[in-house]
Amino acid sequence: MSRIHTPSHPGLTLRDDVLPALGLSVTEAAEQLGVSRITLSRVLHGRAALSPDMAARLEAWLGKSRGGDARAWLAEQSAFDLWHAQEKLRQNRVKIRPAVQA
Repeated sequence: MSRIHTPSHPGLTLRDDVLPALGLSVTEAAEQLGVSRITLSRVLHGRAALSPDMAARLEAWLGKSRGGDARAWLAEQSAFDLWHAQEKLRQNRVKIRPAVQA
């Protein structure tokens, strides 16, 4: 069975696509988003999840029509998180029995 590739962390999309397209440094982007450089850097390097607050900031910053839809950013984070949770269960060989009606 072939494995589906690991979904990308949304921070990598920001780091590799959005910031270069805008010609911005991490410091400049953090200032425009109203967050600390450290906070943004942690997201950009996949060390912190993209929070609903950050998704809302991205939407206000980029605009929905320019790739800033907060729901899309959160969906990318959710896909990343879910994949990792499922992999952890698989690797630990956790057996979960289906629910049974009484």
